Amino acid sequence: MNRVSPQPARAAHPLQLALDTLAGVILGKDEQIRLALSCLLARGHVLIEDLPGVGKTTLAQALARAMGLDFARVQFTADLLPTDILGVSIFETADARFEFHPGPIFTQLLLADEINRASPKTQSALLEAMEEGQVTIDGATRKLPSPFFVVATQNPTDQAGTFALPESQLDRFLMRIRLGYPPPEAERRLLAERSRRNMLADLAPVMTPADLADAQARCEAVTVREPLLNYILDLITESRRDSAFRHGLSPRAGLALRRAAQAWAFLDGRDYALPEDVQAVLPAVVDHRLPPGTDDAETVSPARRLREAVAVP
Repeated sequence: MNRVSPQPARAAHPLQLALDTLAGVILGKDEQIRLALSCLLARGHVLIEDLPGVGKTTLAQALARAMGLDFARVQFTADLLPTDILGVSIFETADARFEFHPGPIFTQLLLADEINRASPKTQSALLEAMEEGQVTIDGATRKLPSPFFVVATQNPTDQAGTFALPESQLDRFLMRIRLGYPPPEAERRLLAERSRRNMLADLAPVMTPADLADAQARCEAVTVREPLLNYILDLITESRRDSAFRHGLSPRAGLALRRAAQAWAFLDGRDYALPEDVQAVLPAVVDHRLPPGTDDAETVSPARRLREAVAVP
């Protein structure tokens, strides 16, 4: 592949400032922070799967504050109803008409906390919103704010009181990431410093929604050359051929991989994407989309299996 010289990255400074700001709150998790920001730049949604207490909610709140986005949080529980998320029409006797009262989904960054504790019916209330940026309520279609970004957290599915997300719901998340425990030195700082909750209260925005919209548009303009498109296509084809997977990657997954690679390249200050960008985002984009077809397939991650089977251009 021909590689051109890096072009000036007009958005590099505010985005680097955003990365640094988030890294000051979520310690020792630079890669996960970068993935979450890449997901936002790619106009996707992110699922954070991990044990309680490792910083999933804090990351979502810090991201909203740093980017200057309106924020709403919904705590998913077994008795949560779709109307608790979308909103409801209430009959106003004074005017003798129904008036729509919007739910928390009408925001720019929605934290769906512990999404897998709600029933599948409630989980599905997010499907249209995440795919089309709109919701249909009482036969009327209502647009959601722009940008619209869902950060969902879920506890491991082997914990009590959880409902596994269906594959159609998982596919709506451009990325799935795990935070894990912090490194020892980072955890020492967590113990010694003031609480992250207080730190969030003092966190000032480093970008505006308009800045973010501009950065998202520039991400879409990042060049993906023919050899790199062929590489992505080879990865998709391999996923469909390999019997280790119950089914292969969908066209939507292929588009997600390209968009995520463009965003990763953009954060690097480049206006062109490389195979290294695809490989950097591959686990977060494909692992939750490729259920194992055989027991031995679970020992190797899908991303690693694809990466080893397909030659880099």
